[in-house]
Amino acid sequence: MKKSLLLFLTALVPLTTGCRSLFTSGSNSVQSPWKDFAEAKVALDQIMPGQTTTNKLKCQGFDPFSSPNVKILTYLDVISRFLPNNSIQKADLPESVRGCLEAKNDCQAYELDLTVTQSKRYGNLFLDIFGFLRKTRETGWNFKALIVLNRGTVVYKL
Repeated sequence: MKKSLLLFLTALVPLTTGCRSLFTSGSNSVQSPWKDFAEAKVALDQIMPGQTTTNKLKCQGFDPFSSPNVKILTYLDVISRFLPNNSIQKADLPESVRGCLEAKNDCQAYELDLTVTQSKRYGNLFLDIFGFLRKTRETGWNFKALIVLNRGTVVYKL
């Protein structure tokens, strides 16, 4: 009798919780001074090539030492970003980037990568659990920027 009651209650649990709660969901967010895509874009738009210095970038939140999503690139990394293969020549690059690459050790870049996403699974639970058909709705935003610096002053932004 007790075994049948336990079996009955175990079978009743999925009916009372609903299938939706059995789907997995997740989120991915980063620590940054900007709350959304628009704020990050406004901060990037305030950067003026030829005028903005590393100190000003730090005040605007583009600080690789305090922000985990801002990465420092050496001039070798900058070369690989702008000249990924032989079909692009140095002469094809903007003058400011060429000047930076010729400065070698005085040339660096900040690469910003912000990603904030939420994912939620939906659809048929049976097909999802057994891996036949998994449907995921992913929402959020992604912001990437490249800021090239020559001798501590921004010369190019992308």
